[in-house]
Amino acid sequence: MAFSVVMPALEMAQETGKLVSWRKKEGESVSKGEPLLEVETDKAVMEIESPADGVLAGISAQEGAVIPVGQTIAWIVRPGETPPQQTAPTVAAVSLPVTSPSSATPSSPQTAKSAAPGISPKARRLAKERGVDVDRVQGSGPGGEILASDILAAANSQAAAPAAVERLSSIARLMAERTSLSWTTVPHFFVTREVEAGALIELRERMLPVIEKARGVRITHTDLLVALVSRVLVKHPRMYSSWSGEGIRSNQDVNVALAIAVDEGVIAAVIQTASSKDLGQIASERRELSERARAGRLRPADIAGATFT
Repeated sequence: MAFSVVMPALEMAQETGKLVSWRKKEGESVSKGEPLLEVETDKAVMEIESPADGVLAGISAQEGAVIPVGQTIAWIVRPGETPPQQTAPTVAAVSLPVTSPSSATPSSPQTAKSAAPGISPKARRLAKERGVDVDRVQGSGPGGEILASDILAAANSQAAAPAAVERLSSIARLMAERTSLSWTTVPHFFVTREVEAGALIELRERMLPVIEKARGVRITHTDLLVALVSRVLVKHPRMYSSWSGEGIRSNQDVNVALAIAVDEGVIAAVIQTASSKDLGQIASERRELSERARAGRLRPADIAGATFT
């Protein structure tokens, strides 16, 4: 029996997903639970595991394609089995048209040379100083010669031109949108208090070699704060409740999200049930989540279910 590999829904209201890469090639054997492909959502690039044991066959989506959720993109079959026929077409990756000098009709070097206008020495010096591309300047002198006044006009035009818009990655765009939404729709207040943390630092120094020997990981101040915060929150359940349209929803577990810096922005990976874990467990999970986040290998469960950040 063939098992279909579909574009998964990893987030609420997700309609499409971008296929980043296949971790296996067509015809290779795969095991259930083994990483099979990588999918990019608004939040992260996530690994998707194989739904069954068998052979990867019938791949119908190429890397870079944007695919509707639920559409079959490959099959897991028994050795020698033929995959079913694909019925739904794959949506191709969307790319913006790019206009470049190379796309224009080429002209011969002789023609280009003969058509090139002259430029005065002063204009050439000004162009170099002001960063003006003389090939883009229309000369106003005799025979189209480029004058110093033409260079100055071009430089002023460049200065007045609107700034280029930097296109963000999906992670950076989501971070900007969520931060703006939070700031403009939720009342904020800030509480600041100085704390004598000498005993906390001493505790870390004492426990560091013990945990490093037992688990092979160095505990950080972040690990200590996760442990402390999660245990205090158990005593104050309102602080890790959530607001829904119907009212305040009480959460059972203290799942602490950690803001992790990655190249594209910030990802909040979650340490589940942090209040029930010891420092060694928290440190190990924090390191593993950080490494996967920076390598773009987070799983859907890694960023779900946070009740406190």
